[in-house]
Amino acid sequence: MLEEVERWLADRSWSVADRPLHRVLAAKRATGRTVSVVLPALNEEATVGDIVGVVRRELMLRVPLVDEVVVVDSGSSDHTSEVAAAAGATVVHRDTILPRLPAVPGKGEVLWRSLLVTRGDIVCFVDADLREFSADFVSGIVGPLLTEPDVHLVKAMYDRPLTVSDGDTAGTAGTAGTAGTAGQGGRVTELMARPLLNMHWPQLAGFVQPLGGEYAARRSLLERLPFPVGYGVELGMLVDALHLVGLDALAQVDVGVRRHRHQDGQALGRMAAAIYRTAQLRLARGHLIRPALTQFERIGAGFEPRTHSVDTEERPPMTEIAEYRSRRVA
Repeated sequence: MLEEVERWLADRSWSVADRPLHRVLAAKRATGRTVSVVLPALNEEATVGDIVGVVRRELMLRVPLVDEVVVVDSGSSDHTSEVAAAAGATVVHRDTILPRLPAVPGKGEVLWRSLLVTRGDIVCFVDADLREFSADFVSGIVGPLLTEPDVHLVKAMYDRPLTVSDGDTAGTAGTAGTAGTAGQGGRVTELMARPLLNMHWPQLAGFVQPLGGEYAARRSLLERLPFPVGYGVELGMLVDALHLVGLDALAQVDVGVRRHRHQDGQALGRMAAAIYRTAQLRLARGHLIRPALTQFERIGAGFEPRTHSVDTEERPPMTEIAEYRSRRVA
């Protein structure tokens, strides 16, 4: 590990306990900064309401840390929007944001558009599929942005147990019931993202969860970053932020344990392909690989190929969007 990274780990890796809530609130009052929490959601009716409820109850009503919680629905076919609204979130459909620019599927697309429908000086992103959600996920990563003026982006770090249940393709044959395998979650992180970062951007090798969906950043940084529209958004954002503001402006906070729905192996393959594509674009803009991934499914006695396109589109920095610039003037 680079000596610079070892120093960064000592100086910019914290625990949620390092900043008690009263200290974070005092910093918020002193700075006058506002905080928006954004949940990108697609068919998350089972979990989104609990997350919104915890944020509102613990960080808006009990203490005034969060100023707004916004759920951006990217086309749910279940009751995600209704559940989120009933829990107290402002719910916005992805397609109603910047309608002159047709939306494309993808998490990064939703995060990018959320900048147009939030007002906070600090924007905190939280995945909508978390279970046993704690308010520490928000207060922990927002805290350094309020207390440390030279920090611009904070990632959550946590244990990610791999939940194995009946029928889970990630489990061992014959496994019954449900159990958590400590440290075995984040398979795309360990097999794709971490090797890429260590080899090509070793300054970022200290991030425990580089692909984690819980992070907070200053709007002044987010609005200057391009957003890959799909699963590559987290890696792209880290790499671009490193080049834009430097390693010492990035940080991470330990918030405990993250429990969420795990995807099957083929979905993880598509995620890995998108992440590799995002990295490849940043390594050599002029030499582009074929943006497609072929996977195989057993059909009857044989295997059939299924080819999926890999997310290649990126949205420009929000400061280049006329509607965003006019909103700031207003």
